[in-house]
Amino acid sequence: MKREETCCFTGHRPGKLPWGENESDLRCLALKEQIRLAVEGAYDKGFRHFICGMAQGTDLYFCEAAQALRDDRPGVTVEAAIPCEEQAAKWPEQDRERYFRLVELCDFETVVQRHYDRGCMLRRNRYMVDHSALLIAAYNGNLGGTMYTLTYAMKQGVEVEIIDIET
Repeated sequence: MKREETCCFTGHRPGKLPWGENESDLRCLALKEQIRLAVEGAYDKGFRHFICGMAQGTDLYFCEAAQALRDDRPGVTVEAAIPCEEQAAKWPEQDRERYFRLVELCDFETVVQRHYDRGCMLRRNRYMVDHSALLIAAYNGNLGGTMYTLTYAMKQGVEVEIIDIET
């Protein structure tokens, strides 16, 4: 995969989303639509490879949008960037099933490291940014991993597109 054709994503987990786990909330549906449009826009700019961090919440929305794009447009590949083998081990069963189904549907799977430690999520985020020319972020301005990834991408000269989850 060429970096100049690769797009990655960062965003919040359900605990930082105003609707939490309720994906039928109109605000969540609106965000999913914004993500879909951003993914299509990236395709229209020449991006063909999409890297997903596979965390709960917006990462999985992005993965679903990228996989739907792959089904509709030629030349699209989707990569699951997994911070550690046990990423989903403690998730609720329904979330684990969704995660494993989405990973299975990805064209590529990159496991950044075998076992969990405090830095594995940050290393996963750096891996995605270091292999991408565009970062799409669903961001609400809060401190945390999403802000860190955005800041890191900007320092690396990666193009950033922010979707405000509050609108």
